[in-house]
This record gives sequence, structure tokens and C-alpha cells, in this order.
Amino acid sequence: MDLKVIALIALMAVVLQAPVTTAKPISLVERCWCRSTHSTVPQRSIRELKFLHTPNCPLQVIAKLKNNKEVCINPDTKWLQQYVRNAVNKMKKAQQHQI
Repeated sequence: MDLKVIALIALMAVVLQAPVTTAKPISLVERCWCRSTHSTVPQRSIRELKFLHTPNCPLQVIAKLKNNKEVCINPDTKWLQQYVRNAVNKMKKAQQHQI
């Protein structure tokens, strides 16, 4: 056999034995979702809120709007802080009633 053919077969055997992975590269996993935030998002246009906390990023709040756009909201916005306080209080009251 020719040396090139043997080398090609060996290379193909190594490639076929290599594990296949669907994991994302670390650089994509560690990126923050919100690169910039909005402070003035009308509350009436928000359909749902998502709160993300990743190890390398500060708290991120993503609002899905009624027009299906997603925007990042500044977590220091006063109405958002009040919303979170009300939600936490509501959860505490619900837990007290269950006990």
C-alpha cells in the first residue's frame, strides 16, 4: 500500500473516534445577555419579565414586550424594584397561609 493511503486511513479512524459534543464554547456561555439596558420601558407594553443571574454578570432583567421584542431593563429602575418587592411580599404571605 501507498504511505499516503495508510496515513489517510489512520487520520479517518482518529476523526471517526473523536467524541461529538453539542456544548457551546466557553466564550459564548460566559457572555452577558444584556449589553445595554433601558430605563424607560412602558409597563403596559410588557408581556412578561425574565430575571437572569449568571456567575460573571450582574442581575439581568429581560422584558418581553407585546410586540414580541425583548429588551433589557435596568434593574435599578424604581418601578421594577417596587414590582419585585411586591412579588416577594406576596410570596411570603402565601407561604404563611400554607403553614
